[in-house]
Amino acid sequence: MKRIFILSAIVCSAISGFAQTDSAAKPKVDTLKIGGMVIIREGGGKDEKGQERKSFTITGRHNDKPSNVSTNWWILDIGFSNYSDKSNYASLTPGVVAPGIVKDDMKLRAGKSRNINLWIITQKVNLIEHVVNLKYGIGLELNNYHFDNKDIQLNKTNPVITEGFASRSLKKNKLAADYLTVPLMLNFDFTPNRHGKHFGMSGGVSAGYLYSSRQKIKDDGDVDKTKDDFGLRNFKLSYIGEISLGPVRIYGSYAFKSMFENGLDITPYNVGFRFSNW
Repeated sequence: MKRIFILSAIVCSAISGFAQTDSAAKPKVDTLKIGGMVIIREGGGKDEKGQERKSFTITGRHNDKPSNVSTNWWILDIGFSNYSDKSNYASLTPGVVAPGIVKDDMKLRAGKSRNINLWIITQKVNLIEHVVNLKYGIGLELNNYHFDNKDIQLNKTNPVITEGFASRSLKKNKLAADYLTVPLMLNFDFTPNRHGKHFGMSGGVSAGYLYSSRQKIKDDGDVDKTKDDFGLRNFKLSYIGEISLGPVRIYGSYAFKSMFENGLDITPYNVGFRFSNW
């Protein structure tokens, strides 16, 4: 009996020694998960003071499903502004445009007419398995329409459009129309778990309020600005769309009706690139 007890004690001591050796060979690893973040603490031996070394590794769990409500701040659009002019200048109410003004006089310089949108905040709400979502937001829509005919002058009173700058040699002549806009779209995301590389499309409508409009001309280095609504509608309703091709996003908009409310049938539209996370 005594021999069995002594033998058991020797075996237990040996097992304890092997366990200590194995523990020293394999440092302890602790894992902590916080939301989409994983923190790994791992022991790495002892330093010169005999204290255990500890290292931390922080990683993200990219395979997690996206949040049901996600927010994007400060989305930027850069593109081109233009319009479709279907006005019948010969049958316009007298006094809307000056005699002799025709459709060609209202043509724009396509490469110079630019659109810049700054969306202050945009949110996406999951509707069906993160594939079908609702997108909405608020931001500023800035449009610059550069006239090819630099003699065109927009007036505060009738006639609204004349060739009032014919006696001057202008280098620039543009109409700026800026809106506070709220978009609402139904979004289809075909790759909801691919962060930053989404493939999908969106479509909907937007409502914009005209908060600033002005005509700006440049003549031999001098710049003149005339601020007025020039007969523009205070509100603009538009069809809007977006295509996401991985990191590349393309947007477009087309207004419901003419930007003017005095008989001119000039419907604005925009197209360009969107810089956004989704």
